[in-house]
Amino acid sequence: MDLEKRPQQTHPEPQPAALRASDADRDRTADILREALAEGRLTAEEHGERIDGVYRAKTMGELEPLVSDLPAGGGAAYPAGTPEPAPSRPSDGVVPPVADENLVAVFSSSVRKGRWRVGRRTHAYAIFGNVEIDLSEAIFEQRQVVIKAVAIFGNVEIRVPENVSLRGSGAGVLGNFEVDTLDSVEQDAPVVFVDGYAVLGNIEAKPKRGKLVRDLHKQLRKHLGH
Repeated sequence: MDLEKRPQQTHPEPQPAALRASDADRDRTADILREALAEGRLTAEEHGERIDGVYRAKTMGELEPLVSDLPAGGGAAYPAGTPEPAPSRPSDGVVPPVADENLVAVFSSSVRKGRWRVGRRTHAYAIFGNVEIDLSEAIFEQRQVVIKAVAIFGNVEIRVPENVSLRGSGAGVLGNFEVDTLDSVEQDAPVVFVDGYAVLGNIEAKPKRGKLVRDLHKQLRKHLGH
């Protein structure tokens, strides 16, 4: 007697919208939102709401609506024309050796934040103290900015907007020197170089999630006379 062959059961592959989103997927979606904010397609409030959604999203289907009405929407790729990585060191002669501003904390604290104009060079010294430099709402009028940080039994904390580039060069002696490398998707974005050393202290530079330079191209064109 012939036995009826039963069809082999197969499990359907998950649809793209149901796929789990990776950290890289979320970062690519955030890049599209940053570009849209810089171009004026989103307001700061809209951008903030969507960024919150990006980092809460668990699937690709949750990411897609956040960028579906934007160029390069869907979170599948970076916007066209992604620039080359920023240089590792400032260009010769661009940043002066003398600081435009000095922040000193000796058994105390010093804070620079809010809406302020960033000079080409800032020096920060934390000796048994704490220095906080927050560039997330600052006004950049040049493309290359150097922050020299020295922490001796102290702490220097630097935060930058997400749409600038960040580079670091330094060392820790029984201490910590940590700079998160960041590459902007903006062709003419500022580059913040953090140099320094920590002796039994801590120097840390990282992007601040959800914070961007507002009117980036407008600021630079005005300063450079373009």
